[in-house]
Amino acid sequence: MLDSLLERWTRGGWRGPALAALLALLAALPGALLMPTLDRDEARFAEASAQMIETHDVVTIRFQDQPRYKKPVGIHWIQAALVSAFSPGQVHHIWAYRLASLLGAMGAAAACAWGAQVFLGPRGGFLAGAVLGASLLLSTEAMIAKTDAVLCAFVTLMMAALGRIYASSKGEAVAGKGTKALFWLGLALAILVKGPIGPMVAILSIAALWIWDRRAPWLAHLGWTWGTALVLLIVGPWAMAVTVATDGAFWSGAVMGDMLSKLGSGQESHGAPPGLHTLLAPLLLFPAGFLLPAALVLGWRRRAETGVRFALCWLAPSLLVFELTPTKLPHYPLPLYGALAMLIAAAAEAPPVDVRTGRISRIVGAGLQAVAAVALAGAGLWAASRYGSEVSLVWAILAAVLIGGAGLAGLAPLMAPTRTLAALLAALGLGALGHDALTGGLAPSLKPLWVSQRAAEALAAAGIDPRNGVTPGPVAVAGYAEPSLVFLLGARTELTDGPAAADAIADGRPAIVEAREQGAFLAALKAEGARAALAGEVKGLNYSKGKPVDLYLYRSLERP
Repeated sequence: MLDSLLERWTRGGWRGPALAALLALLAALPGALLMPTLDRDEARFAEASAQMIETHDVVTIRFQDQPRYKKPVGIHWIQAALVSAFSPGQVHHIWAYRLASLLGAMGAAAACAWGAQVFLGPRGGFLAGAVLGASLLLSTEAMIAKTDAVLCAFVTLMMAALGRIYASSKGEAVAGKGTKALFWLGLALAILVKGPIGPMVAILSIAALWIWDRRAPWLAHLGWTWGTALVLLIVGPWAMAVTVATDGAFWSGAVMGDMLSKLGSGQESHGAPPGLHTLLAPLLLFPAGFLLPAALVLGWRRRAETGVRFALCWLAPSLLVFELTPTKLPHYPLPLYGALAMLIAAAAEAPPVDVRTGRISRIVGAGLQAVAAVALAGAGLWAASRYGSEVSLVWAILAAVLIGGAGLAGLAPLMAPTRTLAALLAALGLGALGHDALTGGLAPSLKPLWVSQRAAEALAAAGIDPRNGVTPGPVAVAGYAEPSLVFLLGARTELTDGPAAADAIADGRPAIVEAREQGAFLAALKAEGARAALAGEVKGLNYSKGKPVDLYLYRSLERP
């Protein structure tokens, strides 16, 4: 019954990718719309895009008056275009910047399904796209306004096209010039979003296939001449413009200051030993992580098959690079998760032949699923009890029930190995809904965590937000320098100390003073003979630093 229904739903070349994209949308939309602005990367990316809209400078990337020589411009162009289209005139609504990531996650799921179809058929292709789209890692990146979900989309499109080209060389598919164009297009856009990651994945995958097969005649027909020209046409104009605009400083900053520092040591306290990404994979693949052991067994046993070999060559070399790189963040291997999703989809439809090995993989998978479900549900309940209200507890319980259901679904193959497909579908649906409850319901209700949003709301409620056109600006902020507050209040927000905040009061401007700067602020205020009135207070947790924060909002009693 389920098999025939799934066959009917995924029949045709477009239905499987469309359904996978729809599941990715379901898993991330509430969080993307309702989660307050996150520190720190999201706020920095969004504010840089906002300044691009406000200044009409589409070449250089800045956060306030500081250049951001870290990543290429692609994500900012995409964010700026979507904000201009869907939130015109309102550049400080974070949901509009997250549309890029949301569409990126949907595109990644669809591209994975499209690429896997050639190896696994329409149903298997849909399963691969659904596993990727509902995964904890991608569905979380889909609601954060930065590069990673968009990069995943372009790399997955590139690799899906390359997989079809490789299958064509084996006589298992037909890949025309359009498929080759998608490969080069995905590569170019990946470069424009995050520089070397896309080329690295492509080069290492092609090299691995060449070495494994001991020949690669299909490479000669990849369209190198016009493909390279397409990449240069897409990337070249901005690369030349930013070189001129910054006198080459962008490249020295991006290469020497960002990329090489990550390769040389653990940048920004994000160092970790090799193996971290592998250890996190079962959690980040939740709710489909229970099939990861079976997928790895399948990958070894069926490595001679075209699709399995391609997935392994997509995954293994680049994962080794990420594991050996000292700087590690959980999202770094996301462009490789399409390969894991393909192997998991194959495992869901092909129970292991060896009964003993199959049972071992199911036991290990069930254990991993249970640990992941308990960790996620427990984290939600702990956060609700520590930082939430009664409403938060309701959301946490709902999330725990849904995530627990996904966890139980992952245990089902232990008792009924022939129901693995049904267990996977149930886990994907319940896991996506559980993620929605966590990110769209629970997280926004944890008020102490959203200090910047509450401070901006308190300014507006007190009638001293400079954007109301009555109070002069900018706001001076002493002792609290989180990018989320800059995004909410605007690029001109003055991040300073207590005495400078007193100067702002003397100029007739509002000030936000953190408790640790309160003494210096009041002393300077008295020395200047300026007058201020307390307009509000915001207490909470600066989760970026793990420290409590207490902000005092002041209105000036001086005439502007």
